[in-house]
Amino acid sequence: QVQLVESGGGLVQAGGSLRLSCAASGRAFSDYAMGWFRQTPGKEREFVAAISWSLITYYADSVKGRFTISRDNTKNAVYLQMNSLKPEDTAVYYCSARTTHGARHYYTAEYEYDYWGQGTQVTVSS
Repeated sequence: QVQLVESGGGLVQAGGSLRLSCAASGRAFSDYAMGWFRQTPGKEREFVAAISWSLITYYADSVKGRFTISRDNTKNAVYLQMNSLKPEDTAVYYCSARTTHGARHYYTAEYEYDYWGQGTQVTVSS
């Protein structure tokens, strides 16, 4: 069983920055593929960013160049640095973990992840 706890959300003006953190339990964290997703009311959860156990990263086009995903295996943590925030980035952000090994380095679909955090709200005002 893996528990994920997000933090760092809040209210920020457009153009500002936030850093989300996700603390994970589990002895084999360094082997997990990790991801960030976001969801707004009435919409499906959408992929934001992913990082493999080997530090390969992948981003949704909508955040590429503005967001950076990283991980610290010594702290069992994954981060999402969000810069140049836009009102359309407003959403609940979820951390996810894939504990099963697969053929790819990173994963972008909800069903490919095994565990989820409770989410943290990010609100960007115009």
